[in-house]
Amino acid sequence: MLSDSKLDSRSMAKTISFRRTHFKRIAIIIFGALIILWWGAGRWSRDKSATTNMSGLQTRKGAFYLNGERITLVSGAMHYFRVVPEYWEDRLLKMKACGLNTVETYVPWNLHEEVRENFRFDGILDIRKFIKIAQKVGLYVIVRPGPFICSEWELGGLPSWLLRDKNMNLRSTYQPFLDAADKYLMRVIKEVADLQKSNGGPIIAMQIENEYGSFGDDHSYMNFLKESMRKHGVVELLFTSDGYEDKKTDRGSIPGVLKTFNFQKIEPNKEHFSVYMQKNYPEWPPMVMEFWTGWFDHWGTEHHKLNVDEFGETLTSILKSGSSVNFYMFHGGTNFGFMNGANNANSPKHTITSYDYDAPLSEHGEMTAKYFKIRELLQQHLPEQVPKVLPDPPATKGCRAYGSVKIDQFIHLDSMLQSLQPIASKDVVPMEMLDINNHGGQSYGFIMYRKELKEGGELMINGLVHDRAVILLGGVPLAIMDKTTEDKVIPIKVLKPTNLDILVENMGRVNYYDFASSLLNKQRKGLLNTVTLDQKTLQDWQIYPLEFKKPFIESVLQSNEWKSDGKTDVEGPIMLRGTLKIQDEPKDTFIDMEGWTKGVVFVNSFNLGRYWSKGPQKTLYLPGPLLRTGDNQIVVFEIHKPFSMMTMVDIPKLE
Repeated sequence: MLSDSKLDSRSMAKTISFRRTHFKRIAIIIFGALIILWWGAGRWSRDKSATTNMSGLQTRKGAFYLNGERITLVSGAMHYFRVVPEYWEDRLLKMKACGLNTVETYVPWNLHEEVRENFRFDGILDIRKFIKIAQKVGLYVIVRPGPFICSEWELGGLPSWLLRDKNMNLRSTYQPFLDAADKYLMRVIKEVADLQKSNGGPIIAMQIENEYGSFGDDHSYMNFLKESMRKHGVVELLFTSDGYEDKKTDRGSIPGVLKTFNFQKIEPNKEHFSVYMQKNYPEWPPMVMEFWTGWFDHWGTEHHKLNVDEFGETLTSILKSGSSVNFYMFHGGTNFGFMNGANNANSPKHTITSYDYDAPLSEHGEMTAKYFKIRELLQQHLPEQVPKVLPDPPATKGCRAYGSVKIDQFIHLDSMLQSLQPIASKDVVPMEMLDINNHGGQSYGFIMYRKELKEGGELMINGLVHDRAVILLGGVPLAIMDKTTEDKVIPIKVLKPTNLDILVENMGRVNYYDFASSLLNKQRKGLLNTVTLDQKTLQDWQIYPLEFKKPFIESVLQSNEWKSDGKTDVEGPIMLRGTLKIQDEPKDTFIDMEGWTKGVVFVNSFNLGRYWSKGPQKTLYLPGPLLRTGDNQIVVFEIHKPFSMMTMVDIPKLE
C-alpha cells in the first residue's frame, strides 16, 4: 500500500503537470489570437483610407481629427513655383504668425515635366524642400497635384506636348491622356510620399483633380485618378473641390471622398454651405477649400480688389459655422516667364504677370490689412486653437528704388535669329508640332514663320492667329493680328526677293472654361491655317522657335551684333539691354515699364515675365535674390516701340 504522503505527492505532481499543459494550451491560443489580430489589423490598415489612419487626418461625425484631437484646418494657399525659394520660409513664417496651421499648394505638371519624360524638381520646383520648410515652421501641408490645376496658369498646369496628339482629349478617359497623367502622378507622388503625415511628414491631405464639376461629369475619369493616387502611394485623406452649386458638386465629386467648396461670397438667399453639408453629407466636415481673398487680373482691365470689411464678414460666417478654411490666395506671388493662363480662347483675356490677387500677403510679401483682419478673427472665433499672443512675423525686408537704368545697346531680330537653327517645313504648323524638345514640340514664347517672296500681291493669313502676330516685310512691320481679326488681307509690294516674317506670340493657354467645352483641346499656338498670296498657298517655310530659354538668351548676349550707336528711334521686334549697378546687398525692387509698349523682361537671364502698356500692371516685381552685388544685366525683348530707359521703383503700380 502507498502511504498517504506518497499519494499526496503523486496527486500534486499530476496537478502540476495538468496545469503546465493547460497553461501551454492557453498560451498557444493567446499567441495564435494575437497573430490573427496582428494580421487582420495590418490588412485593415492597408485596405482603409487615411480617414481611418490614427496618425493622419481623419473625418468623424462631421469634424476633422488629427492625432486623435479635433481640429479646424486654417490654411493658406501659396504656390512654391510662384515665389523664389529664398523667400519660402519668410512667407511660411508669416502664415504661422497669422494663426494658420496649414499651407496649401498646387503642383504644376507643365513645369515639372515641361519636356516629355524629363522631370525637374530643382530650384523653384523643389517641392520637397518647400514641404520640409513648412514642417520646420510648424505647418501642415495640403497638396493639390492635379493633373489639372486651373490656377490662372498656362493650360491649367497641363503640359502642351499633350496637344501634339491630334486626337488628344484632355481631362478625359482618352487612354493616351490617362497614361501620361498616371506617369506624372507616379513621379510626383514618389517625390513626396515619405513626407505624408503617416510617415512622420506634414502632408495631411491631397486633392483629386480640380473643380472638375465645372468642366465634366465623367466619374470614371475621377475614379481613375483616385485609384492612381492610391496605387502610387497616397495614404492620406483625399478630397475634391468645386464651386458651391449642386450640379458642380455632384459632377465633380466621388462617392466616399470628401467634398469641399470654392467661393468668395456667401449668397444671402442661398442655403449656407455648412447647412447643405449637414443635411446631405453629415459624416463629412464642412471645408471651404478656396475662400477667394481677391481676384486675378487680365490685360486691359482694372486691378481687382476685395473690400476688407466684406472679406471679414464672409470669414466670420465661415468660422461661426464650424467650417475649416483655406485662403486662396494667402500669398499669390508672380506668373514668372510665360506661365500666365487665359480665361476665354475667343477673346484676348490673358492673365497678367503679377498674381498679387489682392491677397493678405502682397506679391512682394508685405502684410496687408487682410492679414491683420484674419489674425483678429481667428483669435476671436478659434480661441482654443489660436492663442491670444501669436509669434511676431519676420521683419519686413523692404524694397529699394534703384533709379534709372539707361538702355544703351540693342540687337535686331535678324541678328538674334543667328542663335537659332531654323526648322524647314513645307507648310506652316503650330508650335506644338515642331519636332523639338524630345519630340514634344514648342511649349511657350514666340514662333516666327519666314518665307522669301519674289513678288507682291494680296497676302492673306487665313483664320485666326493664336494669339497675336506681327507681320513684317523686309524687317518692317506691316500689320498686327490678334483673335479679333480673322482672314486678314494685307496688300504687299515686293521689288526684289524679300523675307516675309510672321512673328506669333503665345500669350497663354486657357485655364478655365465652361462645362462640356472643348476649348482645352484647341489650345495649339501659332498659325493653324494656311497663308496665301493671291489665293495661292505659300509653302516651304523656315520656322524659328523663340522659346527664350536661358541658353538662347546667353547666346544672344554673346553676339557681336549688338549696337550702341545712340539711336533712340529703333523699332521692334528688337532686343535691348542695360546694366543695373548695385553697391550693397540687393533688395526687392519694381521695374517701371512706363514708355515701353509690349514685350518680355529678363534679369541676369531669368525671365521675369510680360509687360504691356494696356495695363493694369505697370511694373514688374523683381525679387532681390535674382540680383547680385555689382553689375546686373537687364534685357528686354520689345515687340513694338522701345524706350531709352527704365526706372527701378520701390512700390508696385497695379491700377
